[in-house]
Amino acid sequence: MNWNNFEFLNREFLWLLILIPILAIWYFLSRKKESATLLMPSVKGFKANSSLLSKLKPALHILRLLAIAAIIIAFARPRNVAVSKKIKSNNGIDIVMAVDVSASMLARDLKPNRLEALKVVAANFVDRRPNDRIGIVLYAGESFTQTPITSDKTIVKNTISELQWGELDGGTAIGMGLGSAVNRLKESTAKSKVIILLTDGVNNSGNIDPKTAAELAKELDIKVYTIGIGTNGMADFPWAKDPMTGALKFRKQQVEIDEALLKHIAKQTEGKYFRATNNRDLQEIYDEIDKLEKTEIEEFKYYNYQELYKPLVLLALGLLIFEFLLRNTLFKSFI
Repeated sequence: MNWNNFEFLNREFLWLLILIPILAIWYFLSRKKESATLLMPSVKGFKANSSLLSKLKPALHILRLLAIAAIIIAFARPRNVAVSKKIKSNNGIDIVMAVDVSASMLARDLKPNRLEALKVVAANFVDRRPNDRIGIVLYAGESFTQTPITSDKTIVKNTISELQWGELDGGTAIGMGLGSAVNRLKESTAKSKVIILLTDGVNNSGNIDPKTAAELAKELDIKVYTIGIGTNGMADFPWAKDPMTGALKFRKQQVEIDEALLKHIAKQTEGKYFRATNNRDLQEIYDEIDKLEKTEIEEFKYYNYQELYKPLVLLALGLLIFEFLLRNTLFKSFI
């Protein structure tokens, strides 16, 4: 029996168990009245040893008390409850994360750099969206879909963990990144469609105007959350490779993010713009987006009750019959 699923439907009847010790005391105090008394001037001729029956007679009271206790517990309706759950996801959300993977994402104003900080936060975000489909679009000087929209979170997280710069030509084509994300969602039948567009620069490449891509997103009822990642002021940017070791060289450069454009895209699509200047900001931004875009979940519970009062009633009946038989057979002529 699983005691975690055990309950009493009418637990108030258990208070009646207080009667058991009261009845036990009453039986004990009135036990002499149940035996006949024989008066005689002298008992010297009788042995003092008591018979076995006299010692067993209190067992009749014990049987009756046990029967009463079983009946009281039966009234309390003990039962096992087996609960099964079925979760149904309604109005799921399709999400595309459009990620800037230009060389500037290696800037070290976030720790250890912008790209690595994003990978940790994005993976955590995916873990919190078990009922949604997610896709990944990468862009730098051009764009492409790294992972189509899928409900397989393992594939999405593997894609995120393998993100690296250098896969695309230099530059930052925000319009192309947004356009590719919109293209991924245009055939979606989800009630809610969302793009999370992250960049650390300005639109300086590509042949698609970001504002045109935003208008297309609006027409398709796609909401775009834009994130500008990078500190205010100067940051360590990669600018060259060491010819001997191949290691990147860094130098201080001014952080430039086209916040006006990102705000326009968010406003145009009824989304929201965020600025992440450190690791904590970035985590809080994804936390807020997670709260803003919630999938409706229905949970159905099915209860299966196993009633346990019947064995107790049968036990009580058996004890009473046994006591009745003993009282009218073995103890019938006992004085």
